[in-house]
Amino acid sequence: MDYACDFLVIGSGIAGLSFALKAARHGTVAVVTKKDRLETSTNYAQGGIASVLGPDDSFQLHLQDTLNAGDGLCHPDVVENVVRSGPDRIRELIELGVQFNPNSTGGAPFDLGREGGHSRNRIIHAQDMTGQAVEKALVAAAEANTNIQIYENWLALDLIVEEHSIRAGSIAVGQESTCRGAYILDSAGGEIHNFLASAVLLCTGGTGKIYLYTSNPDVATGDGVAIAYRAGAKLANLEFVQFHPTCLYHPQAKNFLISEAVRGEGGRLIDRRGRAFMEEYHPLKDLAFRDVVARAIDTEMKKSGDDCVFLDITHLDAEFVKNRFPNIYQKCLSFGIDITKDPIPVVPAAHYMCGGVVTDRHGQTSLKRLYAIGECACTGLHGANRLASNSLLEAMVFAHEAALHCTQHLEQWRKQRVPEVPRWSSSAVPNGNNAQSEMVLIAHNWDIIRRLMWNYVGIVRTDKRLALARNHMEQIRHEIKEHMPYIRVNNDLVELQNLALVAELIIRCAIRRKESRGLHYNLDHPAKDDLNCRHDTILQYQAEDFLYAALDWKKVLCVAL
Repeated sequence: MDYACDFLVIGSGIAGLSFALKAARHGTVAVVTKKDRLETSTNYAQGGIASVLGPDDSFQLHLQDTLNAGDGLCHPDVVENVVRSGPDRIRELIELGVQFNPNSTGGAPFDLGREGGHSRNRIIHAQDMTGQAVEKALVAAAEANTNIQIYENWLALDLIVEEHSIRAGSIAVGQESTCRGAYILDSAGGEIHNFLASAVLLCTGGTGKIYLYTSNPDVATGDGVAIAYRAGAKLANLEFVQFHPTCLYHPQAKNFLISEAVRGEGGRLIDRRGRAFMEEYHPLKDLAFRDVVARAIDTEMKKSGDDCVFLDITHLDAEFVKNRFPNIYQKCLSFGIDITKDPIPVVPAAHYMCGGVVTDRHGQTSLKRLYAIGECACTGLHGANRLASNSLLEAMVFAHEAALHCTQHLEQWRKQRVPEVPRWSSSAVPNGNNAQSEMVLIAHNWDIIRRLMWNYVGIVRTDKRLALARNHMEQIRHEIKEHMPYIRVNNDLVELQNLALVAELIIRCAIRRKESRGLHYNLDHPAKDDLNCRHDTILQYQAEDFLYAALDWKKVLCVAL
């Protein structure tokens, strides 16, 4: 079955829904999300949104803090636009009904917290569940909008791309690619549908599930980055994976983050013997940039042989802690940890991808009519390291910019010819072979990739580890290609394919960067090299380099349903 709309949005987090609500004023919007509409990284965001709202703050200070965090790779014009747009985007959330914590002490109307790398208190928040408050407000507004249709449990497989020859007179001088939609799998029904649209928005979130330990939800498998790459879009800076310093360390706690706001309120990192150690690594101590804190914790754990370090806020008033961090307090208490009395065991975990699909200031990628917003995009804001709480801000600002750009061109796009799009082809699956019987292959390779990336392409890297990771990934890719071509299309198989591709791309980017900068730290190249390496690491699809050519991918996925 074919579906047609003005705007196809892939992802239902803050990026996708912020865009959808604005675009719906001008046309029809289909929002496709591979799980429940609330199952997004946005929904799990605790800390808040960075914006200049306090009387002692300024755009220049926020801009400079962002540039300092980005370690020389931020695009200053992008940073300035995002920072200056922040207050307007916050006001829009308030108009949607998001209840941010008020300020009870006078001055700014809202309680503003501080996180690592910020020179002022500028984090507006809703307790320690800001993302949940924002997501619920956006979902409620989208559900009430008759121009928006949300498709839950529908997974994007690949983009529909139309190629045009670029000619100089009678001579063909190149190719131009236009995104016209996407192939979407109805996970429940098992059918693959053509979604055609005037513009396609990738808002698929991050890549955290590539790593063994992550703060991300299970949906963060790098889908948007993978399908954009296969379609020929440019990617950048995938070597810059941010590891959040403080994920709860407990055998029963899955992916639970201890917000950076805890350190912003005075939390101190200590070792098992009670020694505060951050002053040995940075003048800002516990409020240093995330890359510094994560490496410090990693170093301390390796020196001591301990499984974790601890975040201590027992010196703060107990009632203040319960009121400021009710979600963290209750979650830790469920594991027998009273954070008003006990230090919290924490370890670093993969948290945020600073690279992604290259976009311009409107969120437009190198493919016409394809946009990328949020964590799957590389806009130039974050550079080599994201400043805390700039992520939700970035998503809102670029959703706004993309909506303005798209709606300006919508009438022109509507008048253009709709191409004939072939159905997703299928072939018979041999008797006795089905997805269920082959799930062990998917699960095995998924686990191998995540352990490989954690051990060899983690917080601290070396040339040898990266080379070994590349060799191992070649073997994994070979097994996927040889042993899984007849498995019926399902979410697990698609996610494994995307996971393997993005892992390979991260490794290649990391090998290219012969220095240490921001989130990329290589023991064999410990110094920063501004002369040769102060630039983005750009990747674009090369069929000869990868086993992920479009035909290989279609060979794997185009099987009978």
